[in-house]
Amino acid sequence: MSSELKVLQVIPKLGYGGAETGCYDLAHYLPENNCGSYIVTSGGELLKFIDKKKVKVIKLPVHSKNPFLMLFNSIALIFIILLNNISIVHARSRAPAWSCLFATKITRRKFVTTFHGTYNFKNSIKKFYNSVMVRSDLIIAGSNFIFSHINQNYPKFLDLKKKFLVIFRGINVDYFELSTILDSEENRLISDWEVDRNKKTILMPGRLTAWKGQETFIEALNLVNKELGYESFNAVILGSDQERDIYTKKIKRLAEQYRLTSQLKFIEHCKNMPLAYKISDIVVSASVEPEAFGRVAVEAQSMEKPIIASDIGGSNETIIDNVTGFLFQSGNAEALSKKIIEVLQLDESRLKSIGIEGRKNIIKKFNVEKMCFSTYSEYKKLLN
Repeated sequence: MSSELKVLQVIPKLGYGGAETGCYDLAHYLPENNCGSYIVTSGGELLKFIDKKKVKVIKLPVHSKNPFLMLFNSIALIFIILLNNISIVHARSRAPAWSCLFATKITRRKFVTTFHGTYNFKNSIKKFYNSVMVRSDLIIAGSNFIFSHINQNYPKFLDLKKKFLVIFRGINVDYFELSTILDSEENRLISDWEVDRNKKTILMPGRLTAWKGQETFIEALNLVNKELGYESFNAVILGSDQERDIYTKKIKRLAEQYRLTSQLKFIEHCKNMPLAYKISDIVVSASVEPEAFGRVAVEAQSMEKPIIASDIGGSNETIIDNVTGFLFQSGNAEALSKKIIEVLQLDESRLKSIGIEGRKNIIKKFNVEKMCFSTYSEYKKLLN
């Protein structure tokens, strides 16, 4: 990998989130364009899929917010940068970004950050901690919503001489594609989840946490039942509570209260998300706080499934309302129930049209090739 451009990406862990998959995709795109590709991370499930012949992985405790470990990481990064003649360091999270900022100042290398979310701040100290993400030579926002969020909340930290732009996150549209699913796989998952194929299935993916809106979803399902009659559909809440089980117990009690236990299933994991979308008829994203990007909405459209999503955050950018999906008032269970009923009653030709338009939308604007090419192009401009 002796090339002019060598990029080191630094991320706490390589799991299956949007930031992590973006890091993974870019890491494999760069060698295809004769660039050196390096990742520093503490671990993660995606590591086993990395092509070690193309991407060099170095393990450091960059997930830690311990100041002493952050200093240690800075020193280690300095050696890594100099030893491998790294051109650009790209940080994708706050704690490692502080280590990278220090390391790039010492080594005089270019520093890039991607602002992946609306990091919480309740005081000036936390805002200062977050501000590291806008102290780089190139600041990438994952959506127009995040771009506006940065401008509104971090203006005093922004340097007008530094480049600040939007590069939409992308997904692998070849992976999230209907024809990749085998009938045998589909039948196996239907059996495992005990889904009744004589009824339409409503899927809500996302980790179990209050801001994702599972309570709004359950309340909406109850209203749909009242309108259409009980047990007129299946529903699946797919996601892990990441060992925070108090909220899980709360929403399961809510489902029992509304007599939804025979219709609504809670599934903790699904390693094959395209398959989960394939066996679903409707996909819901009911977040009550803004999604920075909203992968569920993008993945559902790529899989040609009608998506119903909250009208806040990234969904406003990724969904063309009433064309590729439907938006509803965030946190409003009645509004969500009306959209679910509307989609349940659509004819097949309308559903097919929504699916076709949805996939076209994602291929055009939110595919991973476009994301990687745009990032790579900005790297080159930065060096020049």
